[in-house]
Amino acid sequence: MELCHNAREAARNIAVASADVKNKVILKIADRMHKEREKIKSANDRDLEQARQSGLDRVLVERLRFDDAKIDGRIRSLRTIAGLPDPVGQYDEFVRRPNGLRVGRMRVPLGVILMIYEARPHVTVNAAAFCIKSGNAIILKGGSEVLETNKVLGAIITGALKEFNLPVTTVQVVSTSDRSVVQELLQQDEFIDLVIPRGGEKLIQYVNDTSRIPVIKHYKGVCHCYVEDSANLNTALDIVIDSKMLMPEVCNALETLLVQRTAAQEFLPLLKKTADEVNLKIRGCGDTRAIIDADEATEEDWSTEYLDAILSVKVVENVEDAIHHIETYGSGHTDTIVTENIQNAERFVNAIDSSVVLVNASTMFNDGEEIGLGAEIGISTEKLHARGPMGLKELTSYKFVIHGNGHCKKS
Repeated sequence: MELCHNAREAARNIAVASADVKNKVILKIADRMHKEREKIKSANDRDLEQARQSGLDRVLVERLRFDDAKIDGRIRSLRTIAGLPDPVGQYDEFVRRPNGLRVGRMRVPLGVILMIYEARPHVTVNAAAFCIKSGNAIILKGGSEVLETNKVLGAIITGALKEFNLPVTTVQVVSTSDRSVVQELLQQDEFIDLVIPRGGEKLIQYVNDTSRIPVIKHYKGVCHCYVEDSANLNTALDIVIDSKMLMPEVCNALETLLVQRTAAQEFLPLLKKTADEVNLKIRGCGDTRAIIDADEATEEDWSTEYLDAILSVKVVENVEDAIHHIETYGSGHTDTIVTENIQNAERFVNAIDSSVVLVNASTMFNDGEEIGLGAEIGISTEKLHARGPMGLKELTSYKFVIHGNGHCKKS
């Protein structure tokens, strides 16, 4: 495919671009997004109208929305990314060997990245900025529901690249709804180094099954909060509601609440009162339903990513019971504990094998911007190469650099 060949050629150029030039491009994208926001919103309105007419799921329609607040959020992120240290060319370590050789690992770009995603126009902006800054070329294949918005964003990005004499094919937005293009792209292992899919479980599974290229999966988030009897229950309530209701449609939103039995009689009525106020539906185990009015939770509920204002609630005996439940039903995404017991907090952190584990904090903090990455290109549930929110460093690899002084290895 021509665009893959073009991306490979562009990757060679962007890999050696100076940090100053790359930062200027990113800042120019931010400036142009501000100046052309009406054009962006108009394109997004067309996408939204088409999405409604086609019966797109309400959650996806909300993710598709790219209004002033979301545009301003991306502009802030772009400026933050421009201000971050450039990882390319940096050394993770440099040591002197006993024979006098100096050996180091230098960060280098991955090469060409392919992103396949659904109704997420903010991904277009984040991914482009992260790849420019980390010296990678990127091919962006959004879903048909985001076609018009992506055309405008793509023009803004390529315009900024052109202004600073970088190849416009560094960032290529594929503006077609032809689904066969995805299958063809996933076979281009000669040109593409990494695939990052973002979307529903079916999309990610399809990419993983079809691709000849390594895939970093950003899988579903069956996220948990465990509330212990030592916790301040008002604080626990705030964390639960924030984790569930701030953005119920995102992958790090809370899906299952686990409550220690000795806290349940006091905590669950507090939860029920607030849940009714914010229109949060509760599906509870038998012990939960003996305390508050709730729908019955089925076995399927414990492993369901609702992405909606629905919360599964289960009463557990202790931290070991909570850990066992998360090990059984969790997806390795985001889990938090609310407790004042230091030993149990440490036990939870050590035992839970998720990309992000929190103590006394909302699951909403599994977010690249919140932890200092500027934004994220995605949240990986993989264990190799990258895990959790992916920022600049996660878009690089390394090569060994060895300095000698006439060293020769003689038999």
